[in-house]
Amino acid sequence: MVEPASLGSSCEGQWRQQIISRMDFSGTIGVLLAICFVCLLYLSSRKKKNWSNLPPGPIPLPILGNMLQVEVKELIKSLRKLSETYGPIYTFYLGSRPCVVLSGYQVLKEALIEKAEEFSGRGDFPAVQMWSNGNGIVYGTGERWRQLRRFAISTLKNFGMGKRSMEERVKEEAQFLVSEFRKTEGKPFDPTFFLSCAGSNIICTLVFGERFEYTDEKFLTLLNLINSNWKLMSSTWGQLLFTFPKIMRHVPGPHRQIYKNYLQLAAFVGERLKMNKETLDPNNPRDFIDCFLIKVQQEKNNPNTHFNDETMSKTTVNLFFAGTETVSSTLRYGLLILLRHPEIEEKLHEEIDRVVGPHRSPCMEDRSRMPYMDAVLHEIQRYADIVPMGVPHTVTRDIKFRGYTLPKDINIIPLLCTAQADPTQFKNPGCFDPSHFLDENGRFKKNDAFMAFSAGAARMESPFNDSSLASTEHSTDQG
Repeated sequence: MVEPASLGSSCEGQWRQQIISRMDFSGTIGVLLAICFVCLLYLSSRKKKNWSNLPPGPIPLPILGNMLQVEVKELIKSLRKLSETYGPIYTFYLGSRPCVVLSGYQVLKEALIEKAEEFSGRGDFPAVQMWSNGNGIVYGTGERWRQLRRFAISTLKNFGMGKRSMEERVKEEAQFLVSEFRKTEGKPFDPTFFLSCAGSNIICTLVFGERFEYTDEKFLTLLNLINSNWKLMSSTWGQLLFTFPKIMRHVPGPHRQIYKNYLQLAAFVGERLKMNKETLDPNNPRDFIDCFLIKVQQEKNNPNTHFNDETMSKTTVNLFFAGTETVSSTLRYGLLILLRHPEIEEKLHEEIDRVVGPHRSPCMEDRSRMPYMDAVLHEIQRYADIVPMGVPHTVTRDIKFRGYTLPKDINIIPLLCTAQADPTQFKNPGCFDPSHFLDENGRFKKNDAFMAFSAGAARMESPFNDSSLASTEHSTDQG
């Protein structure tokens, strides 16, 4: 029989042993965490030695970088505010990744235009890269990207980007759009859906060779996928993916839907590719896809070609995804701005009546005779600021820039919005003022600080926006 005293002593010994084991385990975890922290600091210090001549910026925390010093939902606003403290070029850490932020017209011009080749690398954009893998026209790099860009611009121009055939497509879509407006019978309504359909259809006529009815189920599914991805990328989850891509790719959450949506878009494009392949006439290309298929055939014996089915699919999705949102958003802001400025709309009507009249639609040939319309279109794009940050860049080699050393492949964040709000270039940057693009004689004048979508490269969206806005304004005036 076991004595109570010995039983108590035995239990107490076991209890002490468990406590010691737990303390040993906790101590081991603590030591491991301390070692990891020291290693991170060491790696961080090694990187800082290699990047000793980067521009100044806020002091980053290990792992988190500068993310606690900004509002995630207001990242652009926060980055602009930091430029007030650290100047037009400063270093900002997205997690452990250093990025050089550029702001103000002079700095952006010097980097993206005067040193365009050095700043032509594509930076990190995980929401797109996890699907594209560096392929396609938006986030491709190097020679492949240059060849795709040249091909896309040339092909779209041949299909009338800014020419008569494109004008006819825009005019046609404007009539469908205004027809939908008339169905509301003067009652209050939200034009967002109709404008998205119209903007997307303009892209569809170029890329797919046809437009879709606003009730087409597949078309509506595409619009929902695009809208969903834009919302997800601008959400807190999307910002976390942008900041911590390697971690967030393995974390469950709404951001994982971005990849699934891209796959659905690619599946639709795949169906269109199959249809075009089966009916292709190399002597009579109908759309962008046909032109790409012909190029693939021409390059089939070239082992180093960048033109293949995968690149074609991803480039087509890029054009459809990026073009749809920029056009529809610009149209939406344009209508809102004109509603708030009836005096400007009245002057537009006067110019339309004088130059175009009531019996025809405007055409590109009218542009030189409609300086006020041209100025208003540019001011809408400047003021609306649809793409405030632009595509992230990298430098293609180690360079000296404004007294600092920027190492190869470092991420560059160009704040295009700061050029369009630069008080040295626009007298009233915070106001909607078409005179920003008019000279003292009322003639249209260009402004190099106008960077609505990009700088240093051809803007493919602008002709869509200009033609769409002009046609919509004229059609509304007639209706």
